[in-house]
Amino acid sequence: MRIANTVSDSIVDGPGLRFTVFTQGCPHGCPGCHNPGTHDPAGGREATVEELSEQMLSNPLTGGLTLSGGEPFLQAEDCARLARLAHERGLNVWTYSGYTYEQIVAAQNPGWDALLRATDVLVDGPFLLAEQSYDAHFRGSRNQRLIDIPRSLREGRPVLWTHPDPLAHFVRPES
Repeated sequence: MRIANTVSDSIVDGPGLRFTVFTQGCPHGCPGCHNPGTHDPAGGREATVEELSEQMLSNPLTGGLTLSGGEPFLQAEDCARLARLAHERGLNVWTYSGYTYEQIVAAQNPGWDALLRATDVLVDGPFLLAEQSYDAHFRGSRNQRLIDIPRSLREGRPVLWTHPDPLAHFVRPES
């Protein structure tokens, strides 16, 4: 697998403490991209899925895996393998893509389908500088969506992900 970098303790690439893999290679060339060093498919370095899995699992506080880029769907098979290993350990998986959910589904690419099925939340769509927002939760621009993939695949349409309330299980005493 060709990667640009990893971050072992990200708090900005999805909820909780995350292991983030920045894949190398991206065809989108979004103006204003904050990871332009990931665009060249020949850049970065080689890493095995096993090596990345070992890194991911080395921190017992890690709650999830984030596949970012670059463009993870350019290395969909390896990303899907890593995502399945994360799921086997109880981690959730977020995938960032410059492609939209509709483009990924319409491609009918077996590798892309495998990565999509191994993803819990897809952050989809290109980064648009005109839509850039620091208020866009876990996104760089407002056009990007947080899509709940299991629900979307069941319902046959994109279903937006909503952040669960971590305090919902507490009962408020009546006054």
